[in-house]
Amino acid sequence: MLETEAEAIRDLISRIDEDSFVRACEHMLACRGRIVVLGMGKSGHIGGKIAATLASTGSPAFFVHPGEASDLGMITADDVVLALSTSGETEEIVTIVPIITRLGIPLITLTGNPQSRLAREATVNIDVSVAKEACPLGLAPTASTTAALAMGDALAVALLQARGFSAEDFARSHPGGRLGRRLLLHIADIMHTGDAIPKVREDALMRDALVEMSRKGLGMTAIVDADDRVLGVFTDGDLRRALDRRVDLHEARIADFMTPDCKTVAPSVLAAEALHMMQSHKINGLLVVGDAGCLVGALNMHDLLRAGVL
Repeated sequence: MLETEAEAIRDLISRIDEDSFVRACEHMLACRGRIVVLGMGKSGHIGGKIAATLASTGSPAFFVHPGEASDLGMITADDVVLALSTSGETEEIVTIVPIITRLGIPLITLTGNPQSRLAREATVNIDVSVAKEACPLGLAPTASTTAALAMGDALAVALLQARGFSAEDFARSHPGGRLGRRLLLHIADIMHTGDAIPKVREDALMRDALVEMSRKGLGMTAIVDADDRVLGVFTDGDLRRALDRRVDLHEARIADFMTPDCKTVAPSVLAAEALHMMQSHKINGLLVVGDAGCLVGALNMHDLLRAGVL
């Protein structure tokens, strides 16, 4: 079965009419409204997916059931219609072709029969016929729907490239998805600020630093000067190393055990970049600095996890 469907795609590649494909893309690229995708039955399910792919890659589109499209309000003069029909004779679609013609809008069809009524009426017809279905009975649409889906994806990707659609554009279309979070979320959006930032002065004792770390719960504390400039960081790892040296927590100064020249990040940096930095340097937290190296925030790996960046 899989080989039959794969063969259908290979055949499609070898006999694609480049002129028809380019003209279809030109019509959709010039569309001032939306790409209205039509299809019945299995072709309708494929059409819904193609419409979703077009919309998410910079070409506004939506799927309409052919029965509903008979209402003139569903299609406007600024739109382009993309109709799917394996036979090219789907009555529900053929019935509304006059509506599309009266509006004077481009009709692009994906059919399995270049001699069909839909193919003949189309502004551009793309042949997506297959030699045989993967279904052993030759009845259930299988290879034919795969071919139509692949061609729809090809159109969407061609339009994406023509529009210069970027990963950032995709992220803005999917702000709630993982990619959206990775490309749109900045450190400033998730960092701890104000009183939630763990920090002590350079003359503080280690016990004071431990109290601050415990209160703020980030597994670290910044060491700052009188102007809030970052001098270093003291982490759970630094504490373990200090305890190995049998340090007196009530007498030792935190400045003697901090990690100077620690890794810091600006609030405008993407959260995904902060994650990469933390993974590369094998650290679990970062201090956020603004102008002149002044401390403005802090975050740890748990913050990235909660934000969905991990």
